[in-house]
Amino acid sequence: MSSLGTSKGILEIAKFGVYVTVPIILMYTFANNPGNLRKFMGNRSYIEYPQEAERPPSPEELREMARKRKSS
Repeated sequence: MSSLGTSKGILEIAKFGVYVTVPIILMYTFANNPGNLRKFMGNRSYIEYPQEAERPPSPEELREMARKRKSS
């Protein structure tokens, strides 16, 4: 670290401390109180499904339709 100088060395140590402690604090916050996670995730709609449309005919109905069409 002597090649970096003392001010740059202290800055690097501080940055490393921030990089290590922020994920630990976030994990601790959400792991100990799942209500926080639910509240955070509940504010955003990640998946929005379209409205359910009319269902296609079943295979039996398709066969019956084909028989009717073939006979007429």
